[in-house]
Amino acid sequence: MAFLMPAGKDFVDVLLAVLAAGGMAVPLSPLHTQPELAYIIANADPRLVVATPELAGVARAAAGGRRVVEAATLRSRGAPASFPATPPPAVAAAAPAILLYTSGTTGRPKGAVLSHAAVAATLASLAQAWRWHAGDRLLHVLPLHHTHGLIVALLGALWAGAAISFLPFDAARVWERLSDATVFMAVPTMYAKLIDAYRAAPADRRAAWAAGARGLRLFTSGSAALPAPLLHAFRDATGHTILERYGMTEIGMALSNRYDGPRVAGAVGVPLPGVEVDVVGDDEQPAADGQPGELRVRTPQLYSGYLGDDAATAAALDSAGRFRTGDTGTRDAADGVIRLMGRTSVDVLKSGGYKISALEIENALREHPDIADLAVVGVPDSTRTWGDLVTACVVPRAGAALTLDALKAFARDRLAVYKIPRALHLLDALPRNAMGKIQKKQLVDSLTAGKEPA
Repeated sequence: MAFLMPAGKDFVDVLLAVLAAGGMAVPLSPLHTQPELAYIIANADPRLVVATPELAGVARAAAGGRRVVEAATLRSRGAPASFPATPPPAVAAAAPAILLYTSGTTGRPKGAVLSHAAVAATLASLAQAWRWHAGDRLLHVLPLHHTHGLIVALLGALWAGAAISFLPFDAARVWERLSDATVFMAVPTMYAKLIDAYRAAPADRRAAWAAGARGLRLFTSGSAALPAPLLHAFRDATGHTILERYGMTEIGMALSNRYDGPRVAGAVGVPLPGVEVDVVGDDEQPAADGQPGELRVRTPQLYSGYLGDDAATAAALDSAGRFRTGDTGTRDAADGVIRLMGRTSVDVLKSGGYKISALEIENALREHPDIADLAVVGVPDSTRTWGDLVTACVVPRAGAALTLDALKAFARDRLAVYKIPRALHLLDALPRNAMGKIQKKQLVDSLTAGKEPA
């Protein structure tokens, strides 16, 4: 069953009812456009679409003739007189539980089928690693159609018996509400907005906000790389070092900085309980410590496959049965901590014979006072001299007049010469998806076609 609902008790009731009844839950996002909703509904082909009254019209327009029912109607019917007194039969662990659609950063979104066993394995692993307990209070600001908001945050809290307060993200309101929470989870874009609001607030309000934040036991970040300058800024403001972790729709959560141990800026930590992560070189052999390779994962959290796409499901596994993440990283010899270089397809640039991490360059350039936001991408060099031309797409701060020469001069003391951007594009904003991930493929496609990104 698919459902289009804002965050709240009704959403949770529908989700848990579908899971308990043995159905497959397909959460839809109010943030999606009608064509995006229509694509997901057509691909998932649910028997029923449930929507709140204010979203019922949108659901009907996207449902392609499928039955749409308003949640209030279901609530008003109640249980029939003949409803059995005994509970329904137990649902098999391998049965489909949730269908989530990948973010589509490198192509059309695919529906990943997650079994009850896979979801339970994720929740048990995170409960152990992050010390979830019934006394926790989660301030929930994430979208509910992705692993991060739905499974890691919402179901993670419910698994522990913790309390949840939903809040549409607004930086000032989040700061005000942190004093009532013990756990907060967000994406880097949200943390950036929190820091911007904090810096813009008067001193007395900053002091009150920081005091409220210090009462939490855990801040986490995921769904995109957390820039080191942002981690440092948040720590300076609140005393908390954000815990960064790494996962995907298809594998659940795989890596996490240690809850009790050091949290390393620019790193995504060590394998979570029950998870094996290998770093594999281009020759399909284990990469030496410190050398880049693709992250391959073996885990009980693994999805059952892509809905209706057996070929893509098969291609996602290597000969050893490990999931090919498509992410490049390195493992530190001393402590086993893994650092991400980024998505192999868009974040690992091959320029002048070197493999370069776009994330490393971004971390260095974010310290520039005239840069509000940026993405570093590799654009094919038309002269065929460099391979990928290291290109900075920058949103400048208001009133700034940033030039390529100035950017290069700033970078020379921070980056090896072959990592310094050779092109600069100034933009009003960067394209992002609902989880705040920058759509780098869209940037590269526009620049390759000779167009300025929209």
